[in-house]
Amino acid sequence: GKDLGDIRLLESLLPELAAVDGIERVRVSYLQPAEMRPGLIDVLTSTPKVVPYFDLSFQHSAPDVLRAMRRFGDTDRFLELLDTIRSKAPQAGVRSNFIVGFPGEKESDFAELERFLTHARLDAIGIFGYSDEDGTEAVGYDHKLDEDTIAERLAHMQRLAEELTSQRAEERIGETLEVLVESVEAVDEDGDGAYGRAAHQAPETDGQVVFTDSTGLVPGRIVTAKVVGTLGVDLVAEPLGMDLEEAAG
Repeated sequence: GKDLGDIRLLESLLPELAAVDGIERVRVSYLQPAEMRPGLIDVLTSTPKVVPYFDLSFQHSAPDVLRAMRRFGDTDRFLELLDTIRSKAPQAGVRSNFIVGFPGEKESDFAELERFLTHARLDAIGIFGYSDEDGTEAVGYDHKLDEDTIAERLAHMQRLAEELTSQRAEERIGETLEVLVESVEAVDEDGDGAYGRAAHQAPETDGQVVFTDSTGLVPGRIVTAKVVGTLGVDLVAEPLGMDLEEAAG
């Protein structure tokens, strides 16, 4: 709605969407850190049916690299933003994508990004190596890194991201989540396998919930489940009895 002259329009639109009969879950994707106003954070963390999910386009956290990207912020400011979000919604989900090997990225910049990721406790992380894209300003930048360096940094950060997101999933053991049942599949002659997504899990890009018991679960229903384990970034959750009775009914 910025093109309509009011940067706060999203804050008024979201409660209106959530109030539409039949809509049970509203998710906002691809938010810019620089545009995370207090009012928008409040709406995203306190509006019923609007999930506290923050798909934040950080891209990097080293100031010099961010400036070269025409972006603003730094590691500490980004961590403060995450602290603000979690102070309002402790179970909030956060995902982001990052580019390594951007022209001019120094070893110290790379280390700064690693510092951010280590402390950010992100639920999902996408890591990409820089490559020239036609029509982008960076194509004409000096100080391009060689392909071997970019590949090395990419592999290192991807390994770290996998480790960190698995750790973040483990932190959620014991949490009670509202899970949208997506599929109930026959896995073998002894039973079914049921899968879903919690509020902090976007479709296709994030992890999923694997139910310990599919009895009474129906695709499209939202049920309450308790996290009892993990499978990498995926959560293993036990459906709670009340919801099973409602689903069966």
